[in-house]
Amino acid sequence: MSQKVMLGLKMATDPRWAALAEKDLSEILSDHAWCEQKAASNAISCMVSYSVYPDLVDEMVRIAQEEITHFGLVHEALKKRNLPLRPERKDPYVADLMAFMIKGGSREQQFVERMLVAAIIEARSCERFRILSEKISDAGLRTFYRSLMESEADHYTTFISFARKYGHGVDVETRWKAFLEYEGELMTRYGTSPSMHG
Repeated sequence: MSQKVMLGLKMATDPRWAALAEKDLSEILSDHAWCEQKAASNAISCMVSYSVYPDLVDEMVRIAQEEITHFGLVHEALKKRNLPLRPERKDPYVADLMAFMIKGGSREQQFVERMLVAAIIEARSCERFRILSEKISDAGLRTFYRSLMESEADHYTTFISFARKYGHGVDVETRWKAFLEYEGELMTRYGTSPSMHG
């Protein structure tokens, strides 16, 4: 079974994306570093917003620690190759996903929306890491991205599990399917730039 199917993704990344990424390692690694920083910040924000759930707090602490560690590892990869950490930029892919979130509604609905957005970002990141681990010519980076795949898959399952556990009164499965369909449509417009979600 392909990773795309296991993650539930409806559209695979454009095969040309890996070549674009490899042409500008400084850009793809810098963008990846900032994605890790944002993921750590999101985990901390979830911990603050949903402190009523002790198990979620525990998991968000773990994820925040892993993500900021990954930021450091990507920064080390840049320095090892004498490449600069470029300035952080907005992520249109994430903005598009957030635009699909239901605004308003119950606290449970908002919780589910936030968990599902995080889950789908982790799922797509996992797929992109797999591509880099297979296609990029830099042997060190191939090994590096292979090592990160499992972590991203774990984060994906963590977020979606919490949506299912605490999304009382929300049809989580229907909403997840809607997110997957929407994200699949989004991917027809992405895969054309050397950024982690571009």
